Amino acid sequence: MTTMYAALLRGVNVGGARKLPMAELRALLADLGHDRVSTYLQSGQAVFASGGGDEESLAAELSSAIEKRFGFAVDVLVRDHAYLQGIADACPFPASDLEAKQLHVTYFSAPVDEERFAAIDRAGFLPEEFRLTDRALYLYAPDGLGRSKLAEALARPRVAKGLTATTRNWNTVVKLVEMTSA
Repeated sequence: MTTMYAALLRGVNVGGARKLPMAELRALLADLGHDRVSTYLQSGQAVFASGGGDEESLAAELSSAIEKRFGFAVDVLVRDHAYLQGIADACPFPASDLEAKQLHVTYFSAPVDEERFAAIDRAGFLPEEFRLTDRALYLYAPDGLGRSKLAEALARPRVAKGLTATTRNWNTVVKLVEMTSA
């Protein structure tokens, strides 16, 4: 039985650094034995079907293969369709009423809890807000991620210590659900 997955690569093709052409990423995934490979945008999303492994082993395999082939390390998170669908379904904000640039999901490599974020004065960042679930954080940033002071606070090393984290806007969240449903 095969499962559809999305691979979320952190920090590729941003600002001219760590160039990873999506055609080469697709070829690499196929070389690793995965089927139904496709990519979305140039910022490091790939979808593939696999009959073996789990999210962690698939992420480690892809990260290692990227470093071997391209010569630089890339943090990779892999999530299956059911997880991605659950994240979309559980959105605590009115996604259909918001612009995609206002709503983001940060995916984490491990479960997170409220204690990790206790030092952040949530009221001080309003109307920006965030909510946690399992291995993800939903961020509502009315003026967009680039202008978000809350996003800056959430990205501080002491907050994300020991985690791999990568953020996607709502359009990408929805598109990855769609792409992994096939």
